[in-house]
Amino acid sequence: MKSNKSSDRLTQYRIMPQSGTALTLQTGQILRVIDVEGEQVSDLACFAIGNIDEYFSSGRTIDYNEKIYLSTGDILYSNQSNPMLTVLDDKVGKHDLLFAPCSQEMFALSYGITEAHPNCLDNLANHLGQYGIKTPQITNVFNIFMNATLSAHGNITIAPPLSKAGDYIDLRAHMDLIVGITACSAKKCNNYHCTSIDVEIFEAV
Repeated sequence: MKSNKSSDRLTQYRIMPQSGTALTLQTGQILRVIDVEGEQVSDLACFAIGNIDEYFSSGRTIDYNEKIYLSTGDILYSNQSNPMLTVLDDKVGKHDLLFAPCSQEMFALSYGITEAHPNCLDNLANHLGQYGIKTPQITNVFNIFMNATLSAHGNITIAPPLSKAGDYIDLRAHMDLIVGITACSAKKCNNYHCTSIDVEIFEAV
């Protein structure tokens, strides 16, 4: 990635623990997602500007990359089989494409938590709503830094993320995008300590 100096940075801000935000990316711009303290997952959902019926598809991304763990050089595809983002640089190398964003229902079904709990689905929906995107449209996410491992029998184990403080992933946009992004609220995914995520946007290269 050539555009990584502070002078090339267009925007930077912090996503506080168990919260989220939404932003837009222009074609060619680079989104950097930074794990501030280490071992923190960040859910990313994205939609095409001008056609929110085109959105990130984890299934097609797995299909076309022929892998479930993405890293440098791999492409995130839409439900219409178009490239949306390419991984330009990746300091961790282990992320998840299998899990849906955590939700109030997930906390109830998986953990027996019935009282209101911060969750990635609501955090994404609350911020993506300004672009006309509704909760039922948010089905696929790229779980950045999430460390999910498959056994030979297909069982999934969630382990602490491999990311350390300051580790990041850079993603270059192939089209104009609406991006929702969170600092994940599920403690199990974040080694039982939810922390912040930093986001930076760099000039197109």
